[in-house]
Amino acid sequence: MKILIADDHSVVRKGLKQILLEGFPSAEIAEVADAESLVSQVVAGKWDVVISDISMPKRTGLDVLPQIKNIDPKLPVLILSIHPEEQYAVRVLKSGASGYLSKDTAPDELVNAVKQLILGKKYINSSVAEKIAGSIGNIENKPPHEMLSDREFSVFKLLASGKSITEIAESFLLSTTTVSTYRARILNKLNLKNNTEMTLYCLENKLM
Repeated sequence: MKILIADDHSVVRKGLKQILLEGFPSAEIAEVADAESLVSQVVAGKWDVVISDISMPKRTGLDVLPQIKNIDPKLPVLILSIHPEEQYAVRVLKSGASGYLSKDTAPDELVNAVKQLILGKKYINSSVAEKIAGSIGNIENKPPHEMLSDREFSVFKLLASGKSITEIAESFLLSTTTVSTYRARILNKLNLKNNTEMTLYCLENKLM
């Protein structure tokens, strides 16, 4: 079995690799530290499972997920995150991921999740399954932030956390004009007036 791990923290990569080798002693495991290297490795080799952090420099795991699925539609991707399931799980599953796992639970559930993905199944825990079930046919009751695109949501979280337009532009390799356009769309969709209201919205909806 060939497993590719993408995370910008070497300690996290080593820890994940150790856990996986305990469950799959004969597995071949490779590591990359950013999203661009992740895409390059998917293009260059044949992998059985990709395990990617959602938050990486320049491009997030969520950003490159559609690209990975375009390269290899059958490749299962497990997204890891420090964020709780209610923030990203439904979003990443809709974007093509085969599973979502909070890093808080990774040691206990990681091997089981990979086993499910290898069998061609999706991996979601009970809380994610409940959220998905609750969202079906209930569009009118969805919070406004769930209507944001993946990139808009990423920019929204960064703006709410206090990042400037210039910092976000540098992080995503975008122009400041493009980021400003995203900001305008976000304010319009969420019916907010400024960055302070974005921060308050995030706090009220437990997004940060």
